[in-house]
Amino acid sequence: MPERLNTRSKLEHARSQPAASGKAIPEDRILDAAAQAVLEVGVARLTMAELAVRAGVARGTLYRRWENVRAVVAALITREWARVVAESVPQDLPTARERLVAGVVRTIATIRAHPLHRAIVESDPELLVPYVFQRLGRTPAHMLSILEEGLRSGHDDGSVRVLDPVLQARTVLLLAWSFVVTAPAVVGSRTGAGPELTALDAQLADALDQYLAPRPEDSPA
Repeated sequence: MPERLNTRSKLEHARSQPAASGKAIPEDRILDAAAQAVLEVGVARLTMAELAVRAGVARGTLYRRWENVRAVVAALITREWARVVAESVPQDLPTARERLVAGVVRTIATIRAHPLHRAIVESDPELLVPYVFQRLGRTPAHMLSILEEGLRSGHDDGSVRVLDPVLQARTVLLLAWSFVVTAPAVVGSRTGAGPELTALDAQLADALDQYLAPRPEDSPA
């Protein structure tokens, strides 16, 4: 019987077993194996059994943490994009608005060309559909929290127009995310990179800067 039809019974059985003795297996080890597997075979062809072999763990170990391959891949994406966000925000720019705009543009450019994202887009794009039409997901929620923090810093230093930071963060995320998902199709890029996308990213930076900049009408008379 295909694995996807047996997922619930496997999950229930695995979770009913006592945890393995000894040191817990680091989650990063499993996610690293999942990343390599996605790059090599894609999400649709990957099974929990194969992933267990690649990670050098028992299948029960996987099922105690995740329900199926898609749940593992979701955890992998969350980890990878959190790393990208953390590494993309520059600290050497003078204002919060400059740091935020540069960080957003670097983040979307890095994710768009990331081998993991390209592999999913090319082989298993349906994996992304629920996060476009049905639910927010952990990664966008994390991005929103980072954006809100940056926006509040901009309110404090006077470089960002003072509006509801939740509304502003959502607006920035919606605008920026289209440059990850849609921009490659618009310019016909299969790699998520190239001069046309770089030019579009410059336009995104300009649009974000203009949106966030304080306006004369906001100043007290």
